Amino acid sequence: MGIGVFPYIVLSVLVFLLGALGLMIRRNAIVMFLCLELMLNGVNIMFVALSRRMCSAEGQVIVLFVMAVAAAEAAIGMAVITAFYRVRGGVDVDRAQLMKW
Repeated sequence: MGIGVFPYIVLSVLVFLLGALGLMIRRNAIVMFLCLELMLNGVNIMFVALSRRMCSAEGQVIVLFVMAVAAAEAAIGMAVITAFYRVRGGVDVDRAQLMKW
């Protein structure tokens, strides 16, 4: 008998909450970006666990789409963070307030 779905659900919730906590607490754009990726991975773990439990491949297909969107987000996000660093000299999100009109 294999491992049930409950440990995977607990793991996914913990990973998601760790990402959400880091997103709310930290002020560094790169750390916030990585915490957002942690949140996406927590959701992916949940999709895969429930898809395996239901003997269906739909959750795994959704995970592939989420991973594709996350890859595009990573490319665009790092480009924005790099441009922000060049203009402002740091990646502290409190400095982003200076960019308002």
